[in-house]
Amino acid sequence: MAREQLLTRVFVELADTLVADFDVIEFLHLLTERCVQLLEIDQAGLVLSDETGRLQLVAASSEQTRLLEVFQLERDEGPCLECYSSGRPVSSADLGADRDRWPAFTEVASRRGFAAVHALPMRLRSQVIGALNLFQTEPGALDTDSAVLGQGLADIATIGLVGERAAREQALLSQQLQTALNTRVLIEQAKGMIAERAQVSVDRAFTAMRLNARNNNRKLTEVAAAITRGELDLDPIILAADETPTTRGNN
Repeated sequence: MAREQLLTRVFVELADTLVADFDVIEFLHLLTERCVQLLEIDQAGLVLSDETGRLQLVAASSEQTRLLEVFQLERDEGPCLECYSSGRPVSSADLGADRDRWPAFTEVASRRGFAAVHALPMRLRSQVIGALNLFQTEPGALDTDSAVLGQGLADIATIGLVGERAAREQALLSQQLQTALNTRVLIEQAKGMIAERAQVSVDRAFTAMRLNARNNNRKLTEVAAAITRGELDLDPIILAADETPTTRGNN
């Protein structure tokens, strides 16, 4: 599919998601996957601030990316934290050259195969609620078109999370973001259960769980809750996990 066609499809997908009672987690995971497909990058992650102002991981395009983002937040060091605190893009075209800037982060990122990272603020006017992080396995600056498009996608996500009403009502925004963060924990538990039962990777387990939610017209969070409570037959999901390969930018 040509980039222009995919871009049109992505904006339609994201616009369709911005409705009342939309599935926040699915929306943000979709965003990270589409970033991988549209931009000159290899993986993407997204962090949001909770009601105390502390950043939390909410979505990642792969398990490797999720682990790196969690490490970054636990060590309180890395480009996404600088991006969030400044409200400006933060970029490293060569992490090897930035070891003094983020010593712990660059070491772990390099071990996980990443050589460059670019963090884009999730910002609406003066309000910054998180950061969209783009990772590359080869050194290099983010090209101008990808940087502009990436920021546009981050802006769409921010508008979807904040909205006009939430921008006026801080309590509503905090509640929505906290719900997303709480839901993330539930989903981590559910995909871990699937991975263990099916003896597959966490990425493949998550893909199968999302597929089950879509095929049954249910929210991802509902499926995850049913799995953790033992209320859902796991056999179809385990079968899907065995048969469905995990690919870059997988739907």
